[in-house]
Amino acid sequence: MDKQSVLARLLAALSVLAVVAAVYWFGVRSYQLQWGATAEEIQRPMPGDELDPDPAFLSTRAITINAAPQAIWPWLLQMGYGRAGFYGYDILENVGSPRGMASADRILSEFQGFVVGDVVPISSVAQEVFYAIQPDEYLIWAGESGEHPGGFTWALYPLDAQHTRLVVRIRWSHHGLSQPGLLSLDLFTELTDHIAVRKILQGIQGRVEGHIEPAWVANAEFSVFVLAAMVFLAALILLLLRPFTWPGWLAALAAGLGWLATWYAPLPWWAGGLLELLLLAGLFGFGFKIVKLGRGKATG
Repeated sequence: MDKQSVLARLLAALSVLAVVAAVYWFGVRSYQLQWGATAEEIQRPMPGDELDPDPAFLSTRAITINAAPQAIWPWLLQMGYGRAGFYGYDILENVGSPRGMASADRILSEFQGFVVGDVVPISSVAQEVFYAIQPDEYLIWAGESGEHPGGFTWALYPLDAQHTRLVVRIRWSHHGLSQPGLLSLDLFTELTDHIAVRKILQGIQGRVEGHIEPAWVANAEFSVFVLAAMVFLAALILLLLRPFTWPGWLAALAAGLGWLATWYAPLPWWAGGLLELLLLAGLFGFGFKIVKLGRGKATG
């Protein structure tokens, strides 16, 4: 394999990553940072804004719940790893939890007495603390150290006696090259936070309103997300291993755009799964075609 061929393949893969990253940054990011929120909610000052006045990552998401704040509050307070869970993708968020894989489907009285300073377990290896607790109005999780620890604000804004807006604002500053060991955490937060928070909001809504989603639906959604990432990764690997062709480059780009659509567009899980299966079939077909061409040249 000559150097020119290797360089062409590497540039092809990097160019696909660059296009997908540009589409994410300029076309997708603002949507995922503001999912469900109104313009007024995005601009409204919220408790906890002082934790990081100029964050690199600032999101405001919201959902309407058919209940008064008092009915929603206990579900917020008891969230946490090893507690009530996060009502989202339990297959990932509750791995190893001493309370089992399933998030709570009822109010747990033992997790209703927290005060400022108490720990909020996020996973088996990460935790935050209660920075502020105002019953039936808002609670804030914050980091335990650093000049700007960032924060998660969960706030309740009643619309009327039976409808409430649950708004969550996240302020986070990436660590950058100053802490290279945390770059993977920064990337994970940037790309997956929207998926997790959206599902948490929907999970709280379902529990408060009495229509908890079956576990298999969340597991199917999560599997589709994993499939989308794997299809994109496979497309990039194929681009690196096979001789460069424009059809191959377009196939990899299609896999990248399919990943964005599956993760961030408001697609039902089955539609995302169908899209990824079609892309996967196309990649297999392309790879098989390249192999046949290579064998033909070798025997010609």
